[in-house]
Amino acid sequence: MSNPHYYGLILAGGRGTRFWPRSRKARAKQVLSFDGDRSLIQQTVDRLRPILAPERIWILTNDHLRDEIVRQLPDVPAAQILAEPAQRNTAPCIGLAARILQSLDPDSVMGVFPADHMISRPDRYVELLRPAFGAAEAGGIAVLGIQPRWAETGYGYVEFPEGVQPGSLEPQAVLSFREKPDAAKAEEFVAAKRFYWNAGMFFWRTDVLLQALRDFLPITSALLASLPRFGDPAFVQKLAETYPQCENISIDYAVLEKARNVVGIAADEFGWNDVGSWNAVYELLPHDSDGNVVVSDALLHASSGNYVDAHGKLVALLGVKDLIVVDTPDALLIADRGRAQEVGKLVAALEQRGREDLL
Repeated sequence: MSNPHYYGLILAGGRGTRFWPRSRKARAKQVLSFDGDRSLIQQTVDRLRPILAPERIWILTNDHLRDEIVRQLPDVPAAQILAEPAQRNTAPCIGLAARILQSLDPDSVMGVFPADHMISRPDRYVELLRPAFGAAEAGGIAVLGIQPRWAETGYGYVEFPEGVQPGSLEPQAVLSFREKPDAAKAEEFVAAKRFYWNAGMFFWRTDVLLQALRDFLPITSALLASLPRFGDPAFVQKLAETYPQCENISIDYAVLEKARNVVGIAADEFGWNDVGSWNAVYELLPHDSDGNVVVSDALLHASSGNYVDAHGKLVALLGVKDLIVVDTPDALLIADRGRAQEVGKLVAALEQRGREDLL
């Protein structure tokens, strides 16, 4: 039986530019499927069901994506799928959700979840979430740390005490948050065995989070506190006027790095992947004997390590390796798989050219 005071906030406002040309403003990464019929945001809601029924899920997204998310998630009340009036990073976004939930349920405990990750062991994931919610209910600010599988420079890290055991369900004190390290520092973190990846999953009572915002982000806190009660006819208009004035800052900088009551769950392996690029999708899916991943009709000869996604036509590859090939009706991407993280630069170039038709 799940706790009726537990709620989930799914952050779904990103554009997923590294997944262009599939990902667009109105069809961003979180509403796409990479391994079957269910989109990433649908999978996020699915795996939370043992703890959070859909009616206790709230989603913050943008105007471009809201209608598609409402369509994909019929079990989540449409009123709980909100479009931010402006992009203001995670601190104002999470603060807004906490303000709404606190007004509806003074005993509310909120977990924050990205909309665009994949988890291959959802049962183990739920086992790890329960003590995180419990630590939050007891008044702590909790974070889920992911045991690093390699020395990653693209993630922030959470520092636990010496001797922390991966997979322990006992909350541990968090000693520090570390920004994305260089390669040498990342190697040090992994060797120390007490630094875990920060995947952006946080837990707190809404009153605790709102007090932290009053302490550390008073301007944004006052702006959010000025909003009418959720459901008031004036709420939407007041939010549109107020929200753009909030500070543009992440919850990590605004609260987590300053708060003293932060604890964490040092997770063991539960199959987490942030699906950060086309190369990550390539790594996730089954490969043929030459290391190719083909999700559409293709003919490959003397070719290896390629990813092909081009529905509606045959793609023939001859004598090439380590390519990303993604085709849509109006755009074709051919990229070096090792440079998949740079696809977002192409989107930036399209923006500079004013090609809204391709964004």
